[in-house]
Amino acid sequence: MVTDVADVTDVNFAEQVIGADVPVLVEFTADWCPPCRQMKPVLKALAAEAGDRLKVVRLDVDSNPLTTNAYQVRSMPTFLVFRGGEPVKAMVGARPKRRLVAELEEVAGEFSSLH
Repeated sequence: MVTDVADVTDVNFAEQVIGADVPVLVEFTADWCPPCRQMKPVLKALAAEAGDRLKVVRLDVDSNPLTTNAYQVRSMPTFLVFRGGEPVKAMVGARPKRRLVAELEEVAGEFSSLH
């Protein structure tokens, strides 16, 4: 079971996100972003509790401009949910875990045990 949030890069984004066989939540983040820092414990808990039902990763926007620009990310944190290799939902801004889980359930399946 995955218990932490993995880092992805321009180099491995296609393999880790597009090629994943489960829904993937990608946080586009930056070290200098206070709301991004607020989300770290939320995402870590989500990754631990979701197990094999959801993959949670983060991408540093400053170090990975190709992917950041490809998905037109302009604000941090931005969350993109990928399912079947395609982005199916975008969310911008920090949010409580309960709200994040509810938004994920709209597009990525049932996570009621994560509330």
